[in-house]
Amino acid sequence: MTDINELDRPGNTTSSASTGDDYVDLTPEYAREILDALHEEDTPRVEELVGELHFADIADLLGWAGSSEREQLVDVIRPDFDPELLTELDDELREEVIAQLGTQVVAEAISELDSDDVVEVIEDLEEAEQQELLGALSEIERARVQEALSYPEYTAGRIMQRELVAIPDYWSVGQTIDFLRSAKNLPEDFYDIIVVDPRYRPVGMVPLSRAIRTNRPVLVRDVMESDDMRTVLVTEEQENVAHLFRQRDLISAPVVDDNGRLVGVITVDDVVDVIDEEYEEDMMRMAGVGEEDDLSSAVLDTTRSRFTWLLVNLGTAIAASMVIGLFEHTIQSLVALAVLMPIVASMGGNAGTQTLTVAVRAIATRELNSTNAWRVVRKEVAVCTLNGLAFAVLSGLVSWFWFDDMRLGMVIGVAMVINLIVAGAAGAIIPLGLERAGVDPAVSSSVFLTTITDVVGFFAFLGLAAAFLL
Repeated sequence: MTDINELDRPGNTTSSASTGDDYVDLTPEYAREILDALHEEDTPRVEELVGELHFADIADLLGWAGSSEREQLVDVIRPDFDPELLTELDDELREEVIAQLGTQVVAEAISELDSDDVVEVIEDLEEAEQQELLGALSEIERARVQEALSYPEYTAGRIMQRELVAIPDYWSVGQTIDFLRSAKNLPEDFYDIIVVDPRYRPVGMVPLSRAIRTNRPVLVRDVMESDDMRTVLVTEEQENVAHLFRQRDLISAPVVDDNGRLVGVITVDDVVDVIDEEYEEDMMRMAGVGEEDDLSSAVLDTTRSRFTWLLVNLGTAIAASMVIGLFEHTIQSLVALAVLMPIVASMGGNAGTQTLTVAVRAIATRELNSTNAWRVVRKEVAVCTLNGLAFAVLSGLVSWFWFDDMRLGMVIGVAMVINLIVAGAAGAIIPLGLERAGVDPAVSSSVFLTTITDVVGFFAFLGLAAAFLL
């Protein structure tokens, strides 16, 4: 066991950089200090402050800054530009930074990146810019990146890393360790050694920790993991890859082509990015916001991306208003209905959204499918029924004492139960139906749900009122 007091002794590989001591955390106060220095045109001070930041924090700072401030910051970081900064930026912001830095500066810098990071940086650029950046890479690296770009977006081929360590199964652990020490083109970071057969097909993996602990004469085939190894097809969707890593608690996985030959490796850091991207995409879609809509987007671009969804919502609002119009005379006869009817629709919408959020997340994580669908639907209907009964009593009593009308309280209570039961069923069934139809349930579930809860809520409340109050 390593003594904690020995970690700083000569010969030990631990350094202050590995603990983050060389960097300053980016806080709002620190960012404001940098921006104030920019406004005062105190360039030496800006350089000093920015130089204390990690590249990921610099990326955040660029996102926080306004357009003119961003231009000044890019000029400041240009001399010591870290290409890994580009991998931390949103797509639109990355294109803006690349345009200001100039493709020549970026081209020289990206040669230091792993192939999967290079793909991420250049995949959304114009063809001419892509070619200029590719020209800065070595012939081998250029071929790897071009191969990655040939695969469809959002597949394993796009996110996999071509730099890997593969050895034959007849090597000993000693041979493997000697190879790792002498090889000059190893990946900067890797966790597992991939064992391949003569046809370059993965047959097992050896974790680095196991290789270090094992005696030198032991053969690799005797210590490799083969039963637990999972390979990923190069055309597999990245969402499925993320599910595999989450389900099997993987650190890395070999990627193979249609013939089963090893072509790359996916590591957990790539999968974390995928999970974050998928989550962000689902959240944005549920709100009717496009992927390109972020804090740094132009006003007109943001307006266009949101217009379509708002137009759809206008249509659903008109549909709900038409239901209200059917009971125009009823509302005129009893003004209290106009005061109370939004309560029924709002409660149904909120209850349905709760169910919908749980269902969409469960579908994304594959916890909800046709096997357990009806059990989940029954559970959600039961939950909403119980909540409906509870809030029926509360809303009924409030309405009774507010308008001194017991019948009005009973009507809103019954309407509340009806709408919450429908909301629970719709919140579970709508995403399941869309998913079975091949439509992403995160995209349009909410608009269908809102329409149903509004229409049912208004119709139930006003219909009961017309039948029993007038």
